[in-house]
Amino acid sequence: MYSFSPKLKSTSLILLVAGLVLFGIGYFMNHGISTERIKEMMEAVHSAGHTAPTHSSEMVGPQDEASHLEHATMQIHNSPLASIHFVAVFFFGVSCAVLFFYCIQHAAHAGWPIIITRVMEAIASYIPYGGAILVILMLLNIFHQGHIFHWMDPDLTDPNSAHFDVILFEKKRFLNIPFYAIRTLIYVVGASFFAWKLKAQSKKVDDTKSLVEYQFLYRWAVGYIAFFGFASAAWAWDWLMSIDPHWYSTMYIWYSMVSCLSSGIAVIILLSVYLKKNGFLPQFNDNHLHDLGVFLFATSMLWTYTWFAQFMLYWYANVPEEVNYFFGRFQHYGITFLPMLIVNFLLPLLVLVSSSIKRNYKVVTVMAVVVILGHILDYFNMVMPGTVGPYWKTPEVFILILGALLFVVGLFMFTVLTALSKLKLIPTGNPYLHESEIYEYPF
Repeated sequence: MYSFSPKLKSTSLILLVAGLVLFGIGYFMNHGISTERIKEMMEAVHSAGHTAPTHSSEMVGPQDEASHLEHATMQIHNSPLASIHFVAVFFFGVSCAVLFFYCIQHAAHAGWPIIITRVMEAIASYIPYGGAILVILMLLNIFHQGHIFHWMDPDLTDPNSAHFDVILFEKKRFLNIPFYAIRTLIYVVGASFFAWKLKAQSKKVDDTKSLVEYQFLYRWAVGYIAFFGFASAAWAWDWLMSIDPHWYSTMYIWYSMVSCLSSGIAVIILLSVYLKKNGFLPQFNDNHLHDLGVFLFATSMLWTYTWFAQFMLYWYANVPEEVNYFFGRFQHYGITFLPMLIVNFLLPLLVLVSSSIKRNYKVVTVMAVVVILGHILDYFNMVMPGTVGPYWKTPEVFILILGALLFVVGLFMFTVLTALSKLKLIPTGNPYLHESEIYEYPF
């Protein structure tokens, strides 16, 4: 059994509380920004010659000075909600992607990862807590306590309004508040149910050592794979892509999901190595580490493919309404948008391509941290340009992002390690356990 050390528990709680405090400070600083300062910030952006919009709504409706000021005010005051939104969606996606990876192994009757079964179950235990944050954010959005989702403004679908947007009017059947709220609840409740059911069924397999119960575990795993396939695509539309509802990409759902999958494998590596180094999981060896390293490398390359394929199609087509999504990021997020390819693609390619290096605990652990940080930056680039726009280089935004990260990371650590301390680390009832214990990579 794993014992959640008091020192690590204190660390997670300190991160959680420090995150709340910093986020609160950033919130009050943000809401204390005066109209005069907003005008100065807007003029500074325009005088720099960077006029590309970061959101398609900037090209719809009145284009006078008052309208630009109203839009800038909304973007600046979006900072608190946008900061917690991208972090919350990312970590919820990571925990769901880990459960997806877990179910793939069961569906494939894979023997090698059985040793880390409990690690994956513990990470999936964060799903209901991360989902609760997203439900709270959903409520804040639908009651108009933020302006992250532009399409929620009723004036935009009113033909008699000066702000009428014909594109949003055509998308109203899908992008409407009641349906959005129902979909969010389906994602959160559905993923939470599968996390609970799969853990309970896995425990039943341990208790009974019955192949019949293991067959039920297999069936529930297949069920979650189907659920995740649809839900992860739909929540990418709802929570991320609908931030700029004029823009659409058929690659986006895979791009955002693979980002979480790669990060999820990195989290599995970190937790497995931590347990190994502290004597809780001696059965975990460099063969298991090697295979996790293979998946980390593969998903990093898959993420690069989806990123490049999406970008290439828009560059090749060069449709003005669509390329603004990228052009605005080039102008206002140049130091975060393209440089993330170094972290998410180039470093994994150069470091993890070697089979022998994938057995090096220190190198693979460092790369796992690099990949997680890189994909947090990726989600930052997905959310912040369309919500905060060019007004992100301020102390308030940095404090808000740091606070959101510390809070969610602290909650994630506390939830996962608490769940792990309640689980039997070795799934003794699994029929493939012996295969995992003696597993040796043949090359």
